[in-house]
Amino acid sequence: MSGNTRKRVLNAGAGAPDGAAIHPVFDMRDWAETRLDIEPSSRPDIVGSVVDMRSQVADGAFDALYSSHTIEHLYAHEVIPAFHEFRRVIRPDGFALLTCPNLVSAARFMLEHGAEAVAYISPAGPIRPIDILFGHSESIAQGHHYMAHRTGFDPQRLGRIAISAGFAEVRMIEGDCFDLWALLLGPLASIEQIRPMFAGSRLEGLCAPRSASHSTDAPAFAGAPAGAGY
Repeated sequence: MSGNTRKRVLNAGAGAPDGAAIHPVFDMRDWAETRLDIEPSSRPDIVGSVVDMRSQVADGAFDALYSSHTIEHLYAHEVIPAFHEFRRVIRPDGFALLTCPNLVSAARFMLEHGAEAVAYISPAGPIRPIDILFGHSESIAQGHHYMAHRTGFDPQRLGRIAISAGFAEVRMIEGDCFDLWALLLGPLASIEQIRPMFAGSRLEGLCAPRSASHSTDAPAFAGAPAGAGY
């Protein structure tokens, strides 16, 4: 595609430019990335908080939103406003791709091995359940207090909040490092049009046919009429 026809993706909570890149399902030949972060030293395109982007990002300005390990750093009362902002800034036929620690898999490992057993090795060093739950202890000890986790998610909580924020459907899978991946569909989004982006990637299960996505490994949540339960 030419630069004039590329779709727009907002990387919400992008972090430092030399950190983890946006997920490769966003092929930069087809997508133009805008980076937003609350920390000016990260040199984002937009300095701001995901909790309130109204002064910086117009309604429906993006075709998609990507957010990697940002929502767990919010306070609990900030989560619902942030998800409403995620929905507001994407087009009705757009989608959001989120990832965050999975409380269920972390708790499962902790019950079997203990809170301080090494769960996996990351670029930042060994990661233990207490790091997954509360933030990377060594980084916080070095003064990086923004690394602290202030809330957490399991599939049920993330799905319920996303639907209440106006997303029509939420599909989730467990990642390889005690993480949760969620695909949030706007009210006019087509999973058939999105599916080719994910084909062959580790996230392709997010776009599995509806019958398959109701397995325990890929829970799905759909919008309900006003007043109905989820």
